[in-house]
Amino acid sequence: MANYYCLMAGLPELELSDTQPGYNIAELREQCDQALTPADKKLMFFFYLQWDCANLVKLLKNPEAKIDLQGNFSKDQYTDLMTSARELNFNVHRFPSFMSVFAREYAYNKDKEGYFPEDEMTLAYLQYCLKNCQNKTMRRWYKLTLDINNILTAMIARKQGWNVSDFIKGEGEVQDMIRENKTKDFNLSLEFDFVKDLMKIVEEEDPVKKERMIDTLKWNWLDERVFFNPFSIEALFAYQCKLGIQYRWAKLDPEEGKETFKQIIENLRGEARVPEEFIQK
Repeated sequence: MANYYCLMAGLPELELSDTQPGYNIAELREQCDQALTPADKKLMFFFYLQWDCANLVKLLKNPEAKIDLQGNFSKDQYTDLMTSARELNFNVHRFPSFMSVFAREYAYNKDKEGYFPEDEMTLAYLQYCLKNCQNKTMRRWYKLTLDINNILTAMIARKQGWNVSDFIKGEGEVQDMIRENKTKDFNLSLEFDFVKDLMKIVEEEDPVKKERMIDTLKWNWLDERVFFNPFSIEALFAYQCKLGIQYRWAKLDPEEGKETFKQIIENLRGEARVPEEFIQK
């Protein structure tokens, strides 16, 4: 397994409290392209794919939309994907198959009640990473992300008296326990240490602070997983993930942060009423 002593030693330390990213993602990627082994480049492809997924949704909604340049593909390549999908030739090379399928089916799903393309794409992306990424630590990160999304969703749904099972995405141990267990923590705390922190987070009423607490949980999780291997591909992946967290916050001011979280709730609600604590300014 390769170690990246020079690359990691030259990177500035990151702090979650910083209001601006401590490093430029594009510059770091350029360094990675020069330093990483071919196998490790394939692993990092999964990380950058999150922006490709978001870009595809944007362009399906509006072909003139401005895309995020952090992804693996260009706007012309997305156009190629969408054109091929419309022609039912949806197994386009270069792209993960789930993106081609998503593009092909978008026209049939977009007007369906309760269909939220961002949520469906995120699920497809995480499931793809869990199935195809060959690095154990990275797979655990993608599983953590999916589990946190489902657990927080379940807690919000239960608090509002909604049918929890209607909002749980994917299949797995956590999803099964959420669907079947009626205890306060879905009996997850004994199996998953982070659930105790989530139980505290869900009680936080300020949406921006809540999002910060979630990111703090993820940040600490990453630090714990790479503490003893600070020059490994896993450490570089953790650095990229933390930089991605900073990048997301840098694009949001506090009011935009509240709007973002309100949209998350809106995506969960269907026809249900948005809780008052999430819509008060």
